[in-house]
Amino acid sequence: MHVRKPPHILPSELTSEDVWQSRRDWMTRTAVAAAGLGMAGWTSRAAWAQEGSLPGVPNPALSVTEAQTPYKDVTTYNNYYEFGLDKSDPARRADKLVVRPWAVTVDGEVGKPRTFDIDELLRLAPMEERIYRLRCVEGWSMVIPWEGYSLSRLLQAVEPTGNAKFVEFTTVLQPENMPGVRSRVLDWPYVEGLRMDEAMHPLTMLVFGVYGKVLPKQNGAPLRLAVPWKYGFKSAKSLVRIRLLEREPVSSWMAAAPSEYGFYANVNPDVPHPRWSQATERRIGEGGLFAPRRATLPFNGYGEQVAALYQGMDLRRNF
Repeated sequence: MHVRKPPHILPSELTSEDVWQSRRDWMTRTAVAAAGLGMAGWTSRAAWAQEGSLPGVPNPALSVTEAQTPYKDVTTYNNYYEFGLDKSDPARRADKLVVRPWAVTVDGEVGKPRTFDIDELLRLAPMEERIYRLRCVEGWSMVIPWEGYSLSRLLQAVEPTGNAKFVEFTTVLQPENMPGVRSRVLDWPYVEGLRMDEAMHPLTMLVFGVYGKVLPKQNGAPLRLAVPWKYGFKSAKSLVRIRLLEREPVSSWMAAAPSEYGFYANVNPDVPHPRWSQATERRIGEGGLFAPRRATLPFNGYGEQVAALYQGMDLRRNF
């Protein structure tokens, strides 16, 4: 696939300077205050999370400058099929999801397998704010300020062995709280996977919050993935297990519809879904169903950072 650089961003697509600067100043003051507290600041992060606030230090090097999707849209227009197939179902039904206590097991091809409590994960690395594009395979997109840190920080802590070539992610299954799992759309629990070099890439993010707040349940609380150059279904929600493997795992969508959903799922305008084009997308929050569609960017606009991971690969066959 030919990798194109993103087109010039129009001034109308940018967040206003006043809004951007005021938010950046607030985040900077928060970061300085936390740094001044030393270890006490790190320890208090779990308390902040329980109270609903989860600030992160802005990371402009890994952020886009496009206008952010309104918080209301981010938290009410979701795919989380465990709660139903309609976009509004997660916001209406996810309140029953139990997110405390919570633990994530990291095992498989690692030297130090371990189960992490959610508070340990909140303290594992400095919390950053990164503004990422999100592109759904259905043809819509958002721009979201996530709070978290690179997944590599967690993987390094368990010391992957030389046999670790892939990473499998398993999400929570709470049948009593998830009415959607009674459907036969997928086999549950939901499973996704990445190649090891994809998982270790700095852009691949463990997410704990959005817009400076704790991640809402409908968005995958208490932690999820964000892999911004791939279609959104690769960014698994509500993680409970991360397993490093020697062989490629079979993800839930691959098992359900292998002709439609491949392992890589890189955003690619030149490879249509069997039932619709991927050449354009609709940005949520920009005028509803009748807003002009925008051109989809290869790798969702992250080609300069990630295209080298797929050097020599046929991205039509490896879709």
